[in-house]
Amino acid sequence: MAEDFKIVLEDVAKAFGSNRVLDGVNLEIERGESMVIIGQSGSGKSVMLKTILGLIKPDRGAIRVDGRDLTHMSNRELEAARAKFGMLFQGSALFDSLPIWRNVTFALTQGRARDTANMRKIAAENLERVGLGSSVLDLRPSELSGGMQKRVALARAIAPRPEIIFFDEPTTGLDPIRADVINDLIVELVEELGVTALTITHDMASARKIAHRVAMLYQGKIVWRGPRDRLYDSGNPYVDQFVQGRAEGPIR
Repeated sequence: MAEDFKIVLEDVAKAFGSNRVLDGVNLEIERGESMVIIGQSGSGKSVMLKTILGLIKPDRGAIRVDGRDLTHMSNRELEAARAKFGMLFQGSALFDSLPIWRNVTFALTQGRARDTANMRKIAAENLERVGLGSSVLDLRPSELSGGMQKRVALARAIAPRPEIIFFDEPTTGLDPIRADVINDLIVELVEELGVTALTITHDMASARKIAHRVAMLYQGKIVWRGPRDRLYDSGNPYVDQFVQGRAEGPIR
């Protein structure tokens, strides 16, 4: 039923000049579901994510969050809708000039110094959720390892208690052990906070661990979707070639 879906994309298309990046994307994401989008570099995953965030306006189609079409909202309405979103960026995107506690609470303060004691408390609580202690509160991002920076970025994403969290290549640049720690955290946070999650990734180990369902984007269209358990048994030649990393197959 439509009310069960948190996010719905209907016939979403976007071109840049003659380059048609999205060519009629249709996708439904249920409330509380963890959906993972896989696909080659340049397949349109990031553009699709940016259209949902309202950073790029599609050429056609509808993008509905809680039944409301983002593509026809005013700027003020779009800002209100975005308040439901949390985002973990690929490169963590922490502010080097700010201490960790101000990074974590940035969405709550917009970078302004306010209610310092309470913001430090909120930062500490969210850092604890991702396995970091209060000893990092006053450090700068440059003083942390890549894996710790990812955890801080994750703490920042959940601090405003969003209803939807977007993960952009959450394990990129991490070794397999640290990547698995991040995957475990994502699973725990989705289950504990009840959020809806949308992740784009090339990491098949990550996809298999964090997803309820997986969808593959190829040449601007969703060519397959299914439960994570079918990822290596999809019966789809595009998915099979991609997840097996084979040079031979329908993907050029």
